Amino acid sequence: MKSEKATFTGAGGDTLAARLESPAGEIRAYALFAHCFTCSKDIFAASRIAAALASNGIATLRFDFTGLGASGGDFANTDFSSNVDDLIAAADWLRAEHEAPSILIGHSLGGAAVLAAAEAVDEAVGVVTVGAPSDPAHVSHLFADDIETIERDGEADVTIAGRPFRIRKRFLDDIAGQRLRDRVAALRKALLVMHSPFDRTVGIDNAAEIFQAAKHPKSFVSLDSADHLLTRREDAVYAAEVMAAWASRFLPPARSPAAAPEADAVVVAENGIGLFGQDIAAGDHRLTADEPVSVGGQDRGLTPYQLLSSALGTCTTMTIRMYAERKKWPLQRATVTVRQKKIHASDCAECETGEGNIDSFEREIEMVGPLDREQRAKLLEIADKCPVHRTLHREVRVITTLRPESSGAI
Repeated sequence: MKSEKATFTGAGGDTLAARLESPAGEIRAYALFAHCFTCSKDIFAASRIAAALASNGIATLRFDFTGLGASGGDFANTDFSSNVDDLIAAADWLRAEHEAPSILIGHSLGGAAVLAAAEAVDEAVGVVTVGAPSDPAHVSHLFADDIETIERDGEADVTIAGRPFRIRKRFLDDIAGQRLRDRVAALRKALLVMHSPFDRTVGIDNAAEIFQAAKHPKSFVSLDSADHLLTRREDAVYAAEVMAAWASRFLPPARSPAAAPEADAVVVAENGIGLFGQDIAAGDHRLTADEPVSVGGQDRGLTPYQLLSSALGTCTTMTIRMYAERKKWPLQRATVTVRQKKIHASDCAECETGEGNIDSFEREIEMVGPLDREQRAKLLEIADKCPVHRTLHREVRVITTLRPESSGAI
């Protein structure tokens, strides 16, 4: 996946910050994502959904609404209608710079916004809502204690999710005048409604009202035990994967197979998710790499050393299996546990290096099956002959070059 920053002009003339995630190969379609009320484009649910869509050939633009995240402007001067206008401006930018969005996705109030904006994006064939209210006025419960002050004084500073925001009377008047269900009834686009029955911020009855107002084709997916913001990794991943599969039904097939790396090459690229997030492509296969939270990562994938340990472990089990099959020995399953650590060279009696630190890979092998003692001993010996094991023991050269097109500013 390729991730790049972008900016465009919002409906109010402010510069809005965005990020476009694109698949490594050919782009099948574009999607536009709208985040939740007072959130930003960088919440985990948004980044995970964008990554899942990219793996299915769908490029996704997610952006910060006016006055939020890294976007310019004053949040106090915004309302639901201005959010809808920002969405339309984002769709216009995609249309001008790349291709109009085929899928519109909205989380919470962003879901209500994409329902309202859908009629203005003719090219969109599908709309997805996640935890969306059926009436934009629903968000007023987040600052219910301050409504009287806003009505009396014209504005008030409120606290939402531990952060201060200024809400003006124009916001209340705007959400009170919305007729979202009428827009849903006239949608004429495929609709996927995703909602958790345990959502304490926007009740499941909102999903029922949206679903009942919509015409077919429409689908509903329960997010089971998820919370409103999909803060648990497994919930965000599930929603993203279902969404990607659903979207694929309403898009034309890919014009050509996704571009793959050379047969003998592995391509690793930053994906823009956190500080260290990486996408790994090898042929038709994809992996994710990251670092633990303790060192500044987001722990969304294997670390580089875990990948290296995985290479040793998989090569070991494959080598054992190949030999056992050749000998027709009753090996039912082989399991290898690899632990990597650094040790002082002086503590290693078998090492040629006597100074500094060296990398140590401790490999524990389990063999299940009615093997006799001699067979187990032979398979243990064969384990040391796996190609990766041999590579780690040989002198290795790493030759680094710079592609001309990557030398300029990004």
